[in-house]
Amino acid sequence: MNINILVTVVVVLYLLIMLFIGWYSSTKITSNTDFVVAGRRLGPLLMAGTLAATEIGGGSSLGVVQNGMSGYGMSAAWYIITMGIAFVILSFLAPKFRGATVKTVPEYFRRRYGKGSGLITAIIMFLPLVGLTAGQFIASAVILSTMLGINYQVAVIIVAVVVTVYSIMGGLWSVTLTDFIQVFLIVIGMIIAVPFALKYAGGWSAVAANVPEGTMSMLQGYDVFGVISLVIMYVATFSVGQEAVSRFYAARDGKAAKGGAWLAALINFIYAFIPTILGIITLALINMGKFNAADFESVGARYALPVLAMEVMPAIICGLLFSGIISATMSSSDSDLLGAGSIFANDIYKRVIKPEASDAEVMKVTKITMCLVGIASMFIALFNTQSLITILMFCFTLRAAGSFFPYVLGHYWKKASTAGTIASLIAGTVVVVYLDQFSKGNLFGFHFSQTIVPGLVAALIFFIIFSLIFPPKKETTELASEDE
Repeated sequence: MNINILVTVVVVLYLLIMLFIGWYSSTKITSNTDFVVAGRRLGPLLMAGTLAATEIGGGSSLGVVQNGMSGYGMSAAWYIITMGIAFVILSFLAPKFRGATVKTVPEYFRRRYGKGSGLITAIIMFLPLVGLTAGQFIASAVILSTMLGINYQVAVIIVAVVVTVYSIMGGLWSVTLTDFIQVFLIVIGMIIAVPFALKYAGGWSAVAANVPEGTMSMLQGYDVFGVISLVIMYVATFSVGQEAVSRFYAARDGKAAKGGAWLAALINFIYAFIPTILGIITLALINMGKFNAADFESVGARYALPVLAMEVMPAIICGLLFSGIISATMSSSDSDLLGAGSIFANDIYKRVIKPEASDAEVMKVTKITMCLVGIASMFIALFNTQSLITILMFCFTLRAAGSFFPYVLGHYWKKASTAGTIASLIAGTVVVVYLDQFSKGNLFGFHFSQTIVPGLVAALIFFIIFSLIFPPKKETTELASEDE
């Protein structure tokens, strides 16, 4: 009981600090641009912290531990390593993204390809953010329910309220500052957990002797094409996902955007093997009989890491680890909330519902939308039982498939047209939905994250063909003017 109380105190203090940062950030907000893109003043360090923390979420902590212990072995690390590779690739595109001086991806589409393209993009990108937020709420609630011994549904409500409140208070300033703290908690908390788990298992040699052959292989769960598919998926979704690309928009300049992407990649490379190793140790402990798999069988293997921590780690370390994992999930869910609010207010409300809305009114609608999305995501999380990574993969793929080429090539190709963009958006979305819903994610050998490949291929073909058949009235990569 005393151990549980100490662990709880550590995590409650962390949650209170996050709320304080939200309040502090709210005192720095003077405009909608401040709220949505932090006044475009982020340097490379803040950029790196918020980029890495945003993408290291529930799937990168609980989900990778689960994969590490359930068949993937060491290859589970590819889920995070490929994020780092994607950031390296995006570092070369980052200055272009920053140079567009937009606040949202749909704004880019609207100013580059017209109002219709902007609206379609806004809808395609808004809906998956609800699913992404719900996925992160699930991961955070797993930790709280295990730690406090409270009902999972109660934990979901606590998480949803805390994240939604501090995100609404400070916008991207709040999200960036909390992310900067959270990324260190994530990495440090997980690293500290490793030696305690190893000691309990009797050392690495004991771990290696009690896991199946092939567990240490980097290609146990992914083949080469699977790894390449993950890189493609991340490059595509980090380019067009509002929760990620808004960091490039918020950079001080192109140089800061590029440097932040490189540093974020380094963080991912360092972090990748930590949850993977914890998953392998957990598997070894189960096989040794030191860890009882029945402790989490009723609720799923996603509970493996918190249950392991409660059994083998001192209370203060356990509290730090829990804070780190909650940081991972909260730092992703707050960005998803802000992305959803920004897109609805700036690209649907301001451009379709009430074009004469003032800057202050748009910011107010952003906050209201964030609150509603938080509530909707909370209810989804209350009843959702699917694999975290499956949820995240489909959301990533859905929004990225059709919009990637019009967005990236739009910065370089003068012949890109409105007709090509709409055709790409429709084709990419239809292919991904078909693969996931009607072919059970497997067509011509493509499955899981690999469904992004046929989606992108279809989108590219339609984008090029329709752009050539129905060319733009004016060949340019410049954006149409729009009030900031």
